[in-house]
Amino acid sequence: MPVAMNFNLMKSLDEMMTVNRKLMDGLNTMLSISDVDVALTSKELVYREDKVSLYRYLPKAEKISAVPTLIVYALVNRQYMMDLQQDKSVISRWLELGLDVYIIDWGYPDRTDKYLTLEDYIDGYINNAVDVIRQRSGQDKINLIGVCQGGTFSVIYSALYPEKVRNLVTMVAPVDFSTEDGLLFIWSKHMDVDSIVDALGVVPGSFMNIGFLMLKPFQLMLDKYMGLLENLDNPEVVKDFLRMEKWIFDSPAQAGEAFRKFIKDLFQENLLIQNKLELGGRIVNLKNITMPLLNVFAEQDHLVPPASSKPLNDAVASTDKDTISFPGGHIGIYVSSRSQADVAPSIGRWLNERSIDGAAPLRPHTAPVRKSVKT
Repeated sequence: MPVAMNFNLMKSLDEMMTVNRKLMDGLNTMLSISDVDVALTSKELVYREDKVSLYRYLPKAEKISAVPTLIVYALVNRQYMMDLQQDKSVISRWLELGLDVYIIDWGYPDRTDKYLTLEDYIDGYINNAVDVIRQRSGQDKINLIGVCQGGTFSVIYSALYPEKVRNLVTMVAPVDFSTEDGLLFIWSKHMDVDSIVDALGVVPGSFMNIGFLMLKPFQLMLDKYMGLLENLDNPEVVKDFLRMEKWIFDSPAQAGEAFRKFIKDLFQENLLIQNKLELGGRIVNLKNITMPLLNVFAEQDHLVPPASSKPLNDAVASTDKDTISFPGGHIGIYVSSRSQADVAPSIGRWLNERSIDGAAPLRPHTAPVRKSVKT
């Protein structure tokens, strides 16, 4: 046998043995992991209404801002993306900077929630949560951080209730739905949402998930698994992968009437940026937003392209308004190392500078949980 052929054969056999060992180590790793923990930052329940819960995170700094901050997340995924693990938690970074952080957990809508409207979410749940925080803190105004669809909700809320919002931060939030930079915006414009909602009542999370996966089928359904195979023998990489998969497939259903209005009035009619959106008989006028605004967007966002987020700054009447352009994607803005090092601290410092009332001693965590159930 020629030397070159013998060398290639031995090299191939060696590579096969290496792959085999990696697969066996990976199998042992997978078998040793029963589950992965997410949302590890300590928090307490302070208010509950229907399936919606309001949590306050336990402080990590000696003194906390006198002005509390409420995070409003999207309805379509779970909010623990912002607290996926200890070293990838923007919430933990904000607590370390002294922010007093609350978050809304939307829960899991079922068929009994099919008639919930955008008014129920914005005038009801968000406004009630804001009032609870105002009462607990003694502050007339609080800070809002709105994320993705929750950012759209926060913009609407701030236009309707500017007297309750001290500072507004939006993260990858769509406001101008006229863009066709992303497939989500193109598809939604042609969606027969009436037929979907009329037939299903509540839109299943699996339906939403299939749509999101089809936006980047190679990367989201093939490439990531190839990357896992290459690192299958690394327990930490496997755990990171499983945490992300847990979040991706933990998709709540969507209340039908709220989903219908969101698709028709925003994606299809683009009423918000035109100051034509009507909510509860009132017109949502973005010029009512005069509080300081920080608009954060991701340059490679395949879900909410910058063209949908950036117009917000020109649409509001705020004189103090800034942007942060993140050189990454929709998820990286929360979990990437650059986000932890730069974006999260920048948001925290921006809020602290505009909550200049100063810091207050740590408040006790003994307030009873308030409950409200709709009839």
